[in-house]
Amino acid sequence: MVNHIVLWSLKPELSEEERQEAKAEIKRRLEGVCDRVEGIISLEVKAEGLASSNRDLALISSFVSKEALDGYQTHPAHLEAASYVRSKTCDRACFDYEG
Repeated sequence: MVNHIVLWSLKPELSEEERQEAKAEIKRRLEGVCDRVEGIISLEVKAEGLASSNRDLALISSFVSKEALDGYQTHPAHLEAASYVRSKTCDRACFDYEG
């Protein structure tokens, strides 16, 4: 099993209303990929972190293998969602691990 964790910060110029809309849309788009890509065990977007958080969103996902993660990352459904994510975020951190 491979775990894939991604953290993002939203663009600072977004208003509070735009931030809330972006969080909801990113969650909808990324979680919608789950049913369209083989090899995903679980995929969840967390958009309401505690005050101690220093990022705005987290993607927490698991895949059956490294090959499944690679397939997800190049799948057209993911690429479409990722394009939207990049339009609303300014910072990305990723950590992948087996376990």
